[in-house]
Amino acid sequence: MSQQKKENSTAKSRALTIVGVVLCVVLIPILAVNITLIIKSYTNTDEVPKIGGYCPLIVLTGSMEPEIASGDLIICKQIDGEQVKVDDVIAFFDPEGNGTSIITHRVVRVVNENGSLSFQTKGDANNTADAQLVSADKLVGIYQFKISGAGNVAMFMQTPAGLVICVVLPLALIIGYDIIRRRRYEKKNQQDTDALLAELNELKAQKAEQQTDDNLE
Repeated sequence: MSQQKKENSTAKSRALTIVGVVLCVVLIPILAVNITLIIKSYTNTDEVPKIGGYCPLIVLTGSMEPEIASGDLIICKQIDGEQVKVDDVIAFFDPEGNGTSIITHRVVRVVNENGSLSFQTKGDANNTADAQLVSADKLVGIYQFKISGAGNVAMFMQTPAGLVICVVLPLALIIGYDIIRRRRYEKKNQQDTDALLAELNELKAQKAEQQTDDNLE
């Protein structure tokens, strides 16, 4: 193999290794988080799944546009109701909902009546404030940051097709590449070993021939 071919093969191998590492770094945490959230959603049915006090939520409506759009993935931090201030964006269980639906709106007024804390909220894209006050016990968390469009990806990953395409297939490709890489490495080592043995045998033959010539002299 020429030096140029060796360099090209090495560069290709390094590039594939980097791609494999990046995929592992990206996919394995996503898979771990998804599994953790799924387990927690079944073990704690009355609570929103959280990791270290933070919960990821998928935005399904455009009521908070332009800051937060439908399909975004937002991260909210669990806090006490006393920490909420006007203009904070909070996630809360819908007072008019079925007890499981969550809304993310901005606080426009904090109400404290005889020690009972509640919040008046409003979507940035809505013309009027929400009809009902949100009691502090409905609070899920305060908005921290968003990952634009990641909510759509997260919802797709929860489907069988999404799980296969986004998790199973890339992991299978990584494992397959690692197997192929190991076999190529072993094959190259065997070729190098065979070449070394052939060279040693050639040297032995040359030495034996030299000794024969010396004896004849």
